[in-house]
Amino acid sequence: MNTRSPAPLILITGGSRGVGAATARLAAAQGYDVAISFIAGESAALAVISDIEALGRKALAMRADSADPEQVAQLFAAIDQKFGRMDVLVNNAAVLAPQSRLENLGFERMQRIFAVNAIGPILCAQQAVRRMAYRYSGQGGSIINISSASARLGSPNEYVDYAASKGALETFTTGFAKEVAREGIRVNCIRPGHIYTEMHASGGEPGRVDRVKDSIPMGRGGQPEEVARAILWLASSEASFITGTFLDVTGGK
Repeated sequence: MNTRSPAPLILITGGSRGVGAATARLAAAQGYDVAISFIAGESAALAVISDIEALGRKALAMRADSADPEQVAQLFAAIDQKFGRMDVLVNNAAVLAPQSRLENLGFERMQRIFAVNAIGPILCAQQAVRRMAYRYSGQGGSIINISSASARLGSPNEYVDYAASKGALETFTTGFAKEVAREGIRVNCIRPGHIYTEMHASGGEPGRVDRVKDSIPMGRGGQPEEVARAILWLASSEASFITGTFLDVTGGK
């Protein structure tokens, strides 16, 4: 008789590329079943799923805009149906727009950036808490919000709207961590610095990390896997007494 307990389930929003994809693959290697959401890039999402399944883990990829409450609800319902549990949520999905000074930012751009980067994680956390919290007969869990060093630095002349949206996410992390600390849920935040991902192309400068790497004390950009290791450490029992904490993965900047 097989009495092995089911694998823990991790949901990574924006899991088809960059830090999200690296975290999904590493989580599978560490024994998690993995669900990812994505908006575009279905073929990339399916490649991540294939790699997870090759490691013997269950996987789910679902197109879902985290800024849309109906799509978020559908995503969590699909996870309920396939896995029946929720152990870790990584609020990784984010958008970036082309570099611009403040006076040239359009209103629709501002709305979209805040909808995805600040409201989206709140909507996902809302669903997760209903599955994790002791008050809902949950077993507890861990939520990791992915911010950015820009929340500290402000990103002047490039994307102050993106930086401001990440600042909002950080304030949410602080308050939400205190709200659910006695419900078995730990809430923490990672601030990646200059990481080699496709996101910089969204900002109009694919080579941005190489341009700025000399300003980083360690003299190089980071790899998505280096952020993934920090995320999964915070998710693990090794961080069992850590909540409401911010971890910079920035090479010292």
